[in-house]
Amino acid sequence: MPRNRNKGLERILGRLEDLDEKNLTILVNRLVRDRHLLESVFDIIRDGILVLDADSVIQYSNAAAFGLLGLRRREIGHSNIWRRIPELSEALQIDPERNRRQHRSASCEIEIHYPETRVLQVYIVPMEEATEHDLGDGTVVVFSDLTEIKHSTEELIENERIASIMMLSAGVAHELGNPLNSLTIHLQLIRRQLEKLGDPEKTARTAKSLDICTREVDRLDGIITHFLAAVRPQPPDLRKIDPIAVLNDVLEVEENLFAERDINVTVDLDSIAPPIFADPDQLKQVYFNVLKNAVEAMPGGGSIRIRWRKDPRHVTLMFADTGEGIDSEDLAKVFQPYFTTKNTGNGLGMMVVQRIMRDHHGTIAIDSRPDQGTVVTLQFPAIDPERPLLEE
Repeated sequence: MPRNRNKGLERILGRLEDLDEKNLTILVNRLVRDRHLLESVFDIIRDGILVLDADSVIQYSNAAAFGLLGLRRREIGHSNIWRRIPELSEALQIDPERNRRQHRSASCEIEIHYPETRVLQVYIVPMEEATEHDLGDGTVVVFSDLTEIKHSTEELIENERIASIMMLSAGVAHELGNPLNSLTIHLQLIRRQLEKLGDPEKTARTAKSLDICTREVDRLDGIITHFLAAVRPQPPDLRKIDPIAVLNDVLEVEENLFAERDINVTVDLDSIAPPIFADPDQLKQVYFNVLKNAVEAMPGGGSIRIRWRKDPRHVTLMFADTGEGIDSEDLAKVFQPYFTTKNTGNGLGMMVVQRIMRDHHGTIAIDSRPDQGTVVTLQFPAIDPERPLLEE
């Protein structure tokens, strides 16, 4: 122990010896009260705070650090931070077996995966650097949770990227519409001229070719029309609706398709689903896309189970299929424009679904594994019963 700290401790002990029992009790109570005050203040702080001893063992944790790191009370005084958070020792290139403590101030960004995946900014300050007073060989570690900021930034960048792609694509699609219109007109003129010819055999062959050209032009026009509808979205016309009633309309339309593909659809409803604020046409588009993907994932038949649940803040619908599933690499790309694992399709369906859910202040999540099926979860804000229904 350093000499100046020895002298300070001796002075304090000397003064304590001069106190009678009453004043000593007052002093102890004051120290306890001050400690509780400081702990209360630290527990209010949203950043996680740890205090380590000379061996990097955690001696104190505020409430935020308990939550962020999944610490347990019994670990205080026993758990070494480098072993407890290996991502931190890796980021600082510290060997837990050789280095007992961090001797210098440091800052780094780490990603932890327990108790849940989070991105943390970490600040480490040895106590001798933190104050001009000698407080020993301890260390203070502060954790700031950057997870939401990171997600918001990544979402903003992704939205800007998609918006740029969509703007370019919409311009190209619009320009393609002009020559298609011209082709349609000239095909009609050729057909009229053909009808004036007298050779039935030549006319029939040419008419067949014209029919093929006309159908393909119409198909291209339909693709462009649907594409423009996807990349030029309309704001939702929100109204109070029954999400299950809209779902039943979609299931009725798709009933023959399910029968043809040998797909059994069950809707588990233990009670009446609560209403939500949604655009019924856009909600149908979401349902159609989710069900279409489920059907295409089960070429040999299978089943789709639809369930719902409600909590005070959300109404959630879950679509579980027994299809081929999606591997983790492809799952990370399902909402990207033009991404598809199928031989047909334009890769815009799930991007449109995500955009519609976002416009409805909801979320979509997909859980899938190869050969184990897929679960698509749609979550909508619940209607506050005390909220005036101005949207009705």
